[in-house]
Amino acid sequence: MSIPRATKIVATLGPASSDPAVVERMILSGVNVVRVNFSHGTADGHTQLVNQVREVAARLGRDIGVLADLQGPKIRIGKFAGGKVSLVEGDAFTFDIECELGDERRVGLDYKALVHDVKGGDTLLLNDGRMTMRVDRVTDRTIDCTVTVGGVLSDRKGINRQGGGLSAPALTAKDMDDVKTAVAFEADFIAVSFPKNASDMYMARELARAAGGRALMIAKIERYEAIGNLEEILKASDGIMVARGDLAVEVGDAAVPALQKRMIRMARDLNKLTITATQMMESMIESPVPTRAEVSDVANAVIDGTDAVMLSAETAAGKYPVETVAAMARVCDEADRSGSFSLDQAFLNRTFGRIDQAIAMAALFTAAHMKVKAICALTQSGSTALWMSRLDSGVPVYALTPEEGTRRRMSLYREVHPVLMTFKASDRENLLLEAEQKLVDLGVAQKGDLILMTIGTPIGKSGGTNTLKMIRVGEQS
Repeated sequence: MSIPRATKIVATLGPASSDPAVVERMILSGVNVVRVNFSHGTADGHTQLVNQVREVAARLGRDIGVLADLQGPKIRIGKFAGGKVSLVEGDAFTFDIECELGDERRVGLDYKALVHDVKGGDTLLLNDGRMTMRVDRVTDRTIDCTVTVGGVLSDRKGINRQGGGLSAPALTAKDMDDVKTAVAFEADFIAVSFPKNASDMYMARELARAAGGRALMIAKIERYEAIGNLEEILKASDGIMVARGDLAVEVGDAAVPALQKRMIRMARDLNKLTITATQMMESMIESPVPTRAEVSDVANAVIDGTDAVMLSAETAAGKYPVETVAAMARVCDEADRSGSFSLDQAFLNRTFGRIDQAIAMAALFTAAHMKVKAICALTQSGSTALWMSRLDSGVPVYALTPEEGTRRRMSLYREVHPVLMTFKASDRENLLLEAEQKLVDLGVAQKGDLILMTIGTPIGKSGGTNTLKMIRVGEQS
């Protein structure tokens, strides 16, 4: 059996991936987690899609996670009478909160608080930064501007202030309803759009918990203010999404690559998850092959240590959703194998406050210095597997658990491969024998291979991992 791909793939569901046959081919091509985008569609439609994915996954014997991505505040312009207008440099243009249908001179605002968030001299960016305008004058209902970079402006395009500073709350009334929908279909991850600080993430977590959900909370880093609060946001979250589209608009596109590396590094240091997103294989919306730049972009995110790379419109609305997943999987697989694994330096400044974390780190250290075929973590909550996934050992981690929710959450962990195992034995040694046989049956290990196993006693206690054992397959008594 070849070593499974370490980096995971998140694929967005949409019209192009609503057919069960397409979903099946996407999963077989490498999808680990599906994303449900609450910016589009209905609650019933999302629930139906998730149920469909789970039916396909069950038939294939795969553990596929579900990421519910909240829309967040609608920082957008209104509609035009003709659907769009063409503006050139030097044109005067006004944003008017009372305008219902716009024209070449003005348009309305879905985000009406913008008149309170900007002042003369500010720069506004529209349509993902493709157009820019200088603010000349602000009144209680209008923002008068001069176009500095022209182009075609159409209905509902996004609008940002360069440098951030918008007061829109991260969680809207719609988001609060969508959290309940996500909990109802048992989302494994909930992504919060535009959080500015830790409080936004605490609020989202409380809403999910109050509704009875256990989803891991993912903060989408896309606001200028979030960069300065990155550590506190990470500590309040289970992971982050490097949402490079809106982030680039607010901080400037040239700043994003270095920020991406910094965010991934900080997340790994704090034992948090990372998803790298936005335009990773954008050309494959229309083309069956990626550009060389896209291949390099995906590979660099993998080499940076991201847990997952994400596809958006490529799989939601593109012409080649299956081919895109397959192309991304090939790039990830190659980049995974290119890494050099030297853990000694990584251990120098690490301290452990939990027994299960210390056991996980001991397993990684041992694996790095012995010819170990695999690490096997018998786990209830998945915590031990999470600790192991924060450092690259080059040795795959197989997380054996009877808990379906735990397996789906671990579908996002780098280098961790969830496996269904019913804990039949009640004593440790017989359970380890069962786990050993499971790895043999899967083709992971064969007689004579060295494997590491972690387990906790008493059996079945969450967070109780307290034992590390090295086993040569076929020699357990």
